[in-house]
Amino acid sequence: MGHRVGSAPLLLLLLLLAFCKGRIVRVPKSPLIRVEGTETVIPCNVTDYDGPSEQNFDWEFSQGTDFVRIVSTWDLSFTSQQYQKRVGSGEIVLRRSSNNAVFLLIKSIQPVDEGEYKCITPSTDATVQGNYDATVQVKVIADGLTVSGSKARSSKPRKLSEGDSFELRCSASTISSEHTHLQVTWELKNGPAWQEILSLTYEGKFQPSPEYEERYLNGDVRLDTVANDIYRLSVSQALPMDEGLYRCLVSEWVKGADSSWQKIQEKNVEVANVVLQQTILDVLIATSNMSVTERGSLDLTCNITTDRSGIFQAQVTWYFSESHDDTLSDAQVLLSVDRDSVVSNSPLISLSHVDRNSYHLLMRDVGVEDSGYYFCQAAVWVPQHNGSWHKVVEKTSLPVSVVVTALELDYQIVLNASKTPKFSDDPTELECRIMNAQNTEANLRFTVSWYYRMHLRSDAVVTDELLAAMDADWTLLVGNKSRERIQNGEIIFSKQAVDTFSLRIQWTSEADRGDYYCIVSAWGWHHNNWVKTKDVISTPVSVFWATQDYTLTVEAVKLKPFFMAGHTFEMTCKVSSQNIKTPRYSVLITAEKTLMDQSNPNGTTRIISLNQDSVVRLEDWTDQTRVDGVVLEKVQENEFRYRMYQTQMSDAGLYRCVVTAWSPGGGGMWREAVNGLSNPIQIDFQTSGPVFNVSMHSDNPTVYQGELADLLCIVTIDRVALEPDDMSFDVSWFAVHSFALDRAPVLLASLDRKGIVSQPRRNWSSDVSLERISPMEFRLRVHGSEDQDFGNHYCSVTPWVRSATGVWQQEPEIKSKPIFISVKMDGKDFRDFPC
Repeated sequence: MGHRVGSAPLLLLLLLLAFCKGRIVRVPKSPLIRVEGTETVIPCNVTDYDGPSEQNFDWEFSQGTDFVRIVSTWDLSFTSQQYQKRVGSGEIVLRRSSNNAVFLLIKSIQPVDEGEYKCITPSTDATVQGNYDATVQVKVIADGLTVSGSKARSSKPRKLSEGDSFELRCSASTISSEHTHLQVTWELKNGPAWQEILSLTYEGKFQPSPEYEERYLNGDVRLDTVANDIYRLSVSQALPMDEGLYRCLVSEWVKGADSSWQKIQEKNVEVANVVLQQTILDVLIATSNMSVTERGSLDLTCNITTDRSGIFQAQVTWYFSESHDDTLSDAQVLLSVDRDSVVSNSPLISLSHVDRNSYHLLMRDVGVEDSGYYFCQAAVWVPQHNGSWHKVVEKTSLPVSVVVTALELDYQIVLNASKTPKFSDDPTELECRIMNAQNTEANLRFTVSWYYRMHLRSDAVVTDELLAAMDADWTLLVGNKSRERIQNGEIIFSKQAVDTFSLRIQWTSEADRGDYYCIVSAWGWHHNNWVKTKDVISTPVSVFWATQDYTLTVEAVKLKPFFMAGHTFEMTCKVSSQNIKTPRYSVLITAEKTLMDQSNPNGTTRIISLNQDSVVRLEDWTDQTRVDGVVLEKVQENEFRYRMYQTQMSDAGLYRCVVTAWSPGGGGMWREAVNGLSNPIQIDFQTSGPVFNVSMHSDNPTVYQGELADLLCIVTIDRVALEPDDMSFDVSWFAVHSFALDRAPVLLASLDRKGIVSQPRRNWSSDVSLERISPMEFRLRVHGSEDQDFGNHYCSVTPWVRSATGVWQQEPEIKSKPIFISVKMDGKDFRDFPC
């Protein structure tokens, strides 16, 4: 119940607020305090109104009596006579800031302008609601702000050196009748616009600009108050960015009726023009181009002079460059001394500070690689307020050319062959010896590189081949061509003594014959590195032995001159060779079949082989019924026998022995020496046996789609009549799906002599069947013929005949002439097609 009673007053309040809603005109809260002679802006805006979005405004003024009209946005005759001159001259202006807001601008407010200002908005509402005007009291006070420099700004610039400290002062005070605060800002102009440096705000806070924030936090830029009205800008360690014109900008602030601080006026004074002079620095090496003997000392002095006074420190760095044109980034840093006189560490180079302006570089035990250009770079640093250091100038001297004259290291190289091959696979050993070494030093090291040059019978130029090279740390770097042999231990490089290097080829081949030479390099230890100082090349040594060409002769002999199909064929191959050391032989039996043999269209068949280790391997022998039907064996060291059992008519052809001679190679490996081919042995079955023929027949070679196509394959026999039980046939059917026989034949189906039917997978819906309808007639039927069944069709027949001994002999394959089968579209189906 209590909740319901409390709801009635709330509802009443909401209704009153809804009825009271209307136009609202706003001006700033009173009073507005302004300084005599300053520009004054009084804003006014209207909200919650009806009618057009752009509203009109009238301004009136009163000093406690009637209001006088000043200016209007819509009525040009609105201005009263006493304001017409000031409005007409633009001293008083009414400007629109938006459709519903304007501001009254008085460019130089005077004491007579003090009073009450009323902003009026003519009604555009359907009903009169809200307020249509608002007033603000403006108070004009006298100008009590005084701003001046510490002294009148001199026409002459204030000259400073980079890194110097300087101070600037300005005086600012006020005798305003109101309680006001001052804000002081120091500004710099070294471009088109003034840039803030540091401010003391009206709230008593120090506020640096982003560009000076770090220097302010470091204490290098400060703003202090001296007495009550002196504001001092202090800059420690001036930078190039500090050059320019300085002014002191002072603004006066008062707390308004809304408790916010408002700036009521602003004045400035130019204090000084600061010019920063570049510090002069000269850097010179106190010597001209010079020459030093190897292992001696290089002594250079870098002199620096500067006009800098006061506290500063110098930093000096010595550089080395091989080329006069190298830039500083390409040069090598030798040694440096920082501004704290700390010298970087180097065991062979020392840097001493002779006096304030001289820095001495001493390099001991110089080598020829130290020849080049030396220069020094100097920088001047000055301390900053926070204890850090700032580099004010840096300069690099002109380079000085230094030539290090080498001590002539002298030694000879002698290359001898301690072992030379007489035959292939004999070892070769070469010794490269250092002789008569003079002007050597303790830190001296010798390494070797081995090279090979091929013998040529013409004037052709041959590039020398690197076999291996030894680095300064005695790491072996092998050549590309000899890499594998070195890894296999066939070629060995060694250092037998301090002055002797050796090369050993374990098994020398004919490809190794040629000239060999060595290059011995001398290395000296300089600046913590091994540096090559000299190369000496030996006289080449020739590795060569006389050889005669390998010869190999192979003779094939047929052991049984006459035999019939089904009998065993036997032949031997006798081998003889010359100029081959302890040879072994591998044998391959090949056959050149007749062109009617379809198993190898190229003509030559690899049958069986026996390698040099007497391992037998069947090569291309594919007759699964006679897997053990061929034998190859070694009868003597140079004689081999080949047997073929139960020969077939298809075995007819020319048989040869292909022999390869092998000689022992390095590491127990065999090396191929030469190949030989025997004379051919012919297998030719002279017989008056049957002759088979095959033909194709079809009663209707043209069929419609879906009909049955019949094809007959008929075998006939001539010369000899055979019983049906003494012959059988392998029959295969093929189709060439084109009008011309220009495509590969496609197997349709096959029937072997044992009656097993084979049929590949078909890609269309028609089907085929194959049957034997008589001992020598075979029929192929195509069921449900389709367009894809058209083309040339033929059959292939391989006859088999049983001999008197009961052995089945395979006869040559025979093929029929093709018959073209046409498949037409059914008449009814044709009518179903659209015209």
